[in-house]
Amino acid sequence: MKCRRVNMEADVLKYELGKGLEDGFELWTDVVTKGWIVTDSLVKMARENGQYVCPYILHRRGRTFINEGDYIITDADGTKHVCGEDKIFTRYEKMES
Repeated sequence: MKCRRVNMEADVLKYELGKGLEDGFELWTDVVTKGWIVTDSLVKMARENGQYVCPYILHRRGRTFINEGDYIITDADGTKHVCGEDKIFTRYEKMES
């Protein structure tokens, strides 16, 4: 069966630290030692105690860590996604505000 994705409006924001777009942070050391992901372009933030943390978005499949240049998409139903700047505007078209 072939299907077409249902049209749904979404808020698309380029990720910036300090804007509260993430759902949480994971210690950098845990991301590197426990994860099976490429860490080269992950966003990292230093805390006052000297620990580095990486922001992520929670969704039904788990956590998605945010890379430099990523966009955070929030669908009309509140579901969040992360999309790279290389794909964002092939998947989402800009609308008049």
